[in-house]
Amino acid sequence: MKIIITGAASGIGRAMAASVAATGTTDKPAELLLADRDSEKLGIATDEIYSGHAKGTVKIVARIGDLADPELPAALVTHAKASFGGLDAIVSNAGVLLPGMLKDLSLENYNLSFDIHARATWLLGKAAHPLLCESRGAIVATASTASEHPTPPFGTYAASKAALVMLIRQMALEWGPDGIRCNCVSPGPTVTGIAVGGMPLAGLQEKIEKGIPLGRMGSAQDIANAMMFLLSPAASQITGANLLVDGGLTTTLMQAAFR
Repeated sequence: MKIIITGAASGIGRAMAASVAATGTTDKPAELLLADRDSEKLGIATDEIYSGHAKGTVKIVARIGDLADPELPAALVTHAKASFGGLDAIVSNAGVLLPGMLKDLSLENYNLSFDIHARATWLLGKAAHPLLCESRGAIVATASTASEHPTPPFGTYAASKAALVMLIRQMALEWGPDGIRCNCVSPGPTVTGIAVGGMPLAGLQEKIEKGIPLGRMGSAQDIANAMMFLLSPAASQITGANLLVDGGLTTTLMQAAFR
């Protein structure tokens, strides 16, 4: 698979990179362009992936950059084409979580959320459209259960993720005739490193898990597994979907009302 993964240095992006790398063989290596703004973490992730796989089964191109820059998405696609000769998939995973009640939110932070979550995904897809037409490829974006459920104090995050879900549905409709599938995965509370939802995990995880029907928070690998499914031939008839990976949390609204 020839793929671009943004936000690849840690968390969901890092798990996704490892999952794609594991599919490579000497006859058909996995070819990954991994993008992130954290050069140190991206370097560590790249080294770890290489060390965990046989020589010749994985090719990684690391690209440092901030997707708030509107020129970066097209540059990533150009780099992937030059490095791999084509492109099969994009995982638009880079994200920012900027706390702030709407009445206090700065215009800069509002714009940043939409730029990284929605605009960057659109620009990646737009630039990659010719390559994905050739490969009959796929796009998967990391949305959030917050896209359907207001989540103070992360109002701009919730709104921009809702915009992302609709953007992906629009892309699925317009690009389906070109053979390009476009889907979202919406994680619920997920353990990614030392924080969840931008808040310290210590003392919070147990409280959160009491409200999740499956009794645990998700892992980055849980989300990567869902993404791998949506990119696979097993999902060849799925486009315009938003797959919830939340342990059943979003089914508990009525139950919560009667507590």
